[in-house]
Amino acid sequence: MGMNVLVVGGAGYIGSHCVRQLAAAGHRSVVLDNLVYGHRAAVPPGVAFYEGDLGDEALVGRVLRDEKIEVVMHFAAYCYVGESVTDPLKYYLNNVAATLHLLHAMLGAGVKKFVFSSTCATYGAPDTLPIGETCPQAPINPYGQTKLDVETALKALARAHGLSFASFRYFNAAGAAEDGSIGEDHEPETHLIPLAIDAAAGRRPHLELFGTDYPTPDGTCLRDYVHIDDLSRAHIAVFAKLAAPGAALFYNLGTGRPTSNREVIRAVEKATGRMIAVIERPRRPGDPPALFADSTKARRELAWEVKFPDIDSIVATAWKWHSTHPQGF
Repeated sequence: MGMNVLVVGGAGYIGSHCVRQLAAAGHRSVVLDNLVYGHRAAVPPGVAFYEGDLGDEALVGRVLRDEKIEVVMHFAAYCYVGESVTDPLKYYLNNVAATLHLLHAMLGAGVKKFVFSSTCATYGAPDTLPIGETCPQAPINPYGQTKLDVETALKALARAHGLSFASFRYFNAAGAAEDGSIGEDHEPETHLIPLAIDAAAGRRPHLELFGTDYPTPDGTCLRDYVHIDDLSRAHIAVFAKLAAPGAALFYNLGTGRPTSNREVIRAVEKATGRMIAVIERPRRPGDPPALFADSTKARRELAWEVKFPDIDSIVATAWKWHSTHPQGF
């Protein structure tokens, strides 16, 4: 049976891809987005759209009732790690306070199924790799801390009110829809793949590579890139597990296969057929040398399968989007 799903942040990068995957799986999406970072054009025609803030309890309550919402998916966080360090209050107000208002409105409307977009940043700089769900959580920036704060609140709400939730801790979300219809369009852009594509396409004079002296095979950071559609499918696969009241579920989402920054640059050069001018810079503070996921739990419990297991296949989808949408949306 298809569900009525409210996708908060459904005009953003991850949310908009999830809306398309929901439709493919037979569910009905309703989108709430304030368009601060989202794009109206990323929401497909025919999907009910509400422009507003996730912390607006009156609006959220009305949407939940009018649209007969059964599940809420939350992708409406601010997610620039560096900005969270310089402007932590912005992050606490949106990522924590507004999310608590969203949850309060849900409980008021009797909606008790919640899918939360969390992050591997809740783990901080881990002692062991790959990272499993039971690794200690010790965020090293306010962004990661705000996501962990919400996870902590969710556990309490599950116990007290029977809220059922799944929290997905992403590694590096990347790529674009297979048909090239939507993709990544951030302002400002901080992610390596789109920045490298811009440099290859001549939209940027060069690419800055931060840190070449890490204790890794080629001296650059290792990260776990996971395709945006693979991520989205995991969120939908968890719906059946939310039927049990008070379910508190946590899953890491990554391929488990780390890719270095230099390997990403090579993959972009391969996909675009162009060389990238790279300027090497010192390390950025707070960048761990390596982060990659143990996603065994998601594979085992959700029958989650990664369709895009390697960096070349992920970058190819990103290039398809960027090459046909040079100005983004």
